[in-house]
Amino acid sequence: MMSLVVATRNAHKVREIRQVLGAKFQCIPLSDLPGAPPWIEDGDTLAANATKKAVELARWLPAARLSTLSARSSALLVLADDSGLEVDALHGAPGVHSARFAALNVGAGGLALASGANAADADNNAKLLRLLKDVPWEKRTARFRCVLALTPVSGEPTAGSSPVCYAEELELQTELFEGVCEGRLGFTPRGQSGFGYDPLFIPLGYEQSFAELGEDVKNKLSHRARALARLRERLQ
Repeated sequence: MMSLVVATRNAHKVREIRQVLGAKFQCIPLSDLPGAPPWIEDGDTLAANATKKAVELARWLPAARLSTLSARSSALLVLADDSGLEVDALHGAPGVHSARFAALNVGAGGLALASGANAADADNNAKLLRLLKDVPWEKRTARFRCVLALTPVSGEPTAGSSPVCYAEELELQTELFEGVCEGRLGFTPRGQSGFGYDPLFIPLGYEQSFAELGEDVKNKLSHRARALARLRERLQ
């Protein structure tokens, strides 16, 4: 069985990844790995953030020597993702800042980060609806985009080697997989399932939001599901 250390503590995201990838993969969330290093998602792109998370975790794991991983019988890799909602009426915002959209200032110059912390889902959704209050249905087009980064855990750097060079080596070994889901944004949140912007996002070809469609349907349509399908094809 291939083991994937999933670089998130988001239980919703971990469950979605497990459901899409299936039983052939052991998915180990950060909640099972005490002492995992923190990181700041300060990249300009989803790919940069996903790669940074995957590489930093892949550097840390060999030295950690965790009992959780000691019984693995096959390859160990780190899987990290970064996802964002791109709204055409907002010129692609919130994009890479989707998780902390409510903590951003929006002015004539665009988006300025007011806080590095993620914002609550309800606050992000409320801010999005406020900015789109005068935008008609036909112009409320948007898309979810996900970039997955897959980095092998190959061992510790050799004695005397540069940590910077080792990180660069891991970055060169990292593979990226992208998925996109097109849709529109509703006028009010609908549904109790899902997380993030799911109550507002209505995928193309459907009348229900992601939060109304439920996990079984969402996991066939979503941006993350499409990126994971590409990753699964690569690993099988």
